[in-house]
Amino acid sequence: MGVRKEDFGITSDGFRASLYVLENGNGTVVKISDFGAVIVAIETKDRNGALADIALGYPNVTGYEKNGPGFGALIGRHANRIGKAEFVLNGVRYPLEKNDGENNLHSGAAGYQRRPWEGGETESELGTAVSFLLNSPDGDQGFPGNLKVCVTYTLTEDNSLIISYEAVTDADTVLNLTNHSYFNLAGHASGDVLNQKVWIDADYYTEADAESIPTGRILPVKGTPMDFNTAKPIGRDIDCDYEALVFGKGYDHNWILKTEDGEVSLVASMEDEESGRGLKVYTDLPGMQFYTGNFLDGTEKGKDGAVYYRRNGACFETQYFPDSVHHENFPSPVLHAGEEFRSQTIFHFYVME
Repeated sequence: MGVRKEDFGITSDGFRASLYVLENGNGTVVKISDFGAVIVAIETKDRNGALADIALGYPNVTGYEKNGPGFGALIGRHANRIGKAEFVLNGVRYPLEKNDGENNLHSGAAGYQRRPWEGGETESELGTAVSFLLNSPDGDQGFPGNLKVCVTYTLTEDNSLIISYEAVTDADTVLNLTNHSYFNLAGHASGDVLNQKVWIDADYYTEADAESIPTGRILPVKGTPMDFNTAKPIGRDIDCDYEALVFGKGYDHNWILKTEDGEVSLVASMEDEESGRGLKVYTDLPGMQFYTGNFLDGTEKGKDGAVYYRRNGACFETQYFPDSVHHENFPSPVLHAGEEFRSQTIFHFYVME
């Protein structure tokens, strides 16, 4: 049904932000801004046909200039954590911003989600699509290489939101792109998600220390609160006296997916029995950070006057493993000069039977 472009406000440094509105024939609506390439809203129908916005976010661009929780964010150059805020590549040490204790989280304060992108409607046989382009220069955030990034969002007629990532660099670098949307299938302003059920197709997760930095150990989920191989309410085990949950203040961990390199497959789902809304997550990436909004504290004022509190949303951050630059047994996030990075994550929205 095409793309509508709406005004989204002006940033503190004068960038006039736009909101790109994608809508399909079923009435599903996705809104994305060219400031940060962030997903601002996702409106889907419940079992009675009523629309609700299921993505936490802000009413205008002002909120996204800070966006501490990362609502709807396109994270780069490196999503998640890098221990001690440094890494070595090709014998060269690269120091990064320490913005999470002694560590680097989501590449620091100047992340891709807080920058203007060049946006515009694009051609797609799959549905309505918009693409956003960003040039990230050598040394940006401390990372080597001039990197060109393109992310395309496509809304299909079967209610799938396809996120396609492409990137190329002129020097070896590390690259770990993800989307940080918070989902609440009952509606973004409806409270916590503890009764909503989640399934994750993973037998292992990466152990992390009290600072959420992986130890390098890979642990089985079987027999632990980390096991989502059978769908269960998010809140069933979240407050168990289990080290990983105590350290993370709930779920905030990387699950090791069963994906094959370059092959998109179903890796997770989320369902809300009351509304009948469901979400399936597909990706070709090796890991996924499942995060339950443990650090939302009521200070974030969202759309429609909403105030977001602890565990009011859940994130499915498809990714390379956190701190993989320091662990040879983890899949490598290194993108070599001249190579083209391509990846795809799909959020498919449906109504439960």
